[in-house]
Amino acid sequence: MNKKFGIKDVVAIGIGTALFIVLTNVQAPLGFIPNTSLQSRVAVLTFFSAIFGPIVGGVIGLVGHALGDALFYGSIWWSWVFPEAVFAIAVGIFAAKYKVKEGGFGKKEIILFNIVQVIGNVLAWLLVAPVLDILIYAEPAGKVFAQGVGATLGNVLVAGILGTLLMAAYSKVGAKSGSLSKED
Repeated sequence: MNKKFGIKDVVAIGIGTALFIVLTNVQAPLGFIPNTSLQSRVAVLTFFSAIFGPIVGGVIGLVGHALGDALFYGSIWWSWVFPEAVFAIAVGIFAAKYKVKEGGFGKKEIILFNIVQVIGNVLAWLLVAPVLDILIYAEPAGKVFAQGVGATLGNVLVAGILGTLLMAAYSKVGAKSGSLSKED
């Protein structure tokens, strides 16, 4: 990855973080697992990670989740903030291969993206989050692994459906319009 970190990345972090925070309270509880919901903000995070890469995605996940928790819930649950960044970094590592910016987000790229996002979600929510919950907050293993299953399933669905749709639409329309590019 030979890309320089520039003004477009800073702007993307600002916009992505703001959207992530605003969408923090847009969720549908999973009912069968306490404190676990379907969250549309995951689609925004996958979109920015897939377009701008792992650094932008990781910062949006980290800062957006921390600020969203602080603003909407009054405290930051760090064991779920860090996995959000892990997920975004995993998705962002393959940003160039998705070809979203070039307008080439086709069947092969959609399959790759969804394989990566499933692996990223499993890593973040079935491994990192429960382990941090146990280490940081001394939460019961059964509870946090159940929440991890719920978060994984919910995020896989949201990223797989809404994230894929956002990237497909951007690839067809936005990528060709030269958005966030310097005008001559």
